[in-house]
Amino acid sequence: MKSSMKSAPPKNIDSYLATVPEPARATLEKMRKTIQAAAPKATEKISYGIPTFHYLRSLVAFAAFKDHCSFFPMNSSLIATHKSDLKSYGLSKGTIRFPVDQPLSAALIRKFVKTRVKENEARHKSRRNK
Repeated sequence: MKSSMKSAPPKNIDSYLATVPEPARATLEKMRKTIQAAAPKATEKISYGIPTFHYLRSLVAFAAFKDHCSFFPMNSSLIATHKSDLKSYGLSKGTIRFPVDQPLSAALIRKFVKTRVKENEARHKSRRNK
C-alpha cells in the first residue's frame, strides 16, 4: 500500500502486491489478470510508485491505499464517458476509487483497457505518419 513509501520502492508489480494486505491484494490481482487478458501485448512496470501497464505508452494503472483501491485509465474523458457506469464509485479527473471489497467489474475494466489500446495505437500510427 502507499503507506509503505518509507521502504524502498517496489521493483515490479509482484513486489508491489506483496506489500498490499488482503483483501486489497486479491482485488488488485484479479484486476491485473483482467488487464493482462484485455491487453496481452502490454508490459508491466512501476511508474510513479504504482503498477502501470504500458503499450506504446502508458495504458492504465492501479494502486492500493489505506481505505480504498484506485484505477487510473490515463484518459479523463473515459471517466466522463462512462460516468453512468461509475456512479457508485469515487471519481476525480483521472481516478476511479473503490472500496477494496467492491471492485470494478471485469467487463468495465476490459472496456477501459481495450479503448486505451485503440487510443494508443491510433496515436502511435498518427505520429509515425507525420
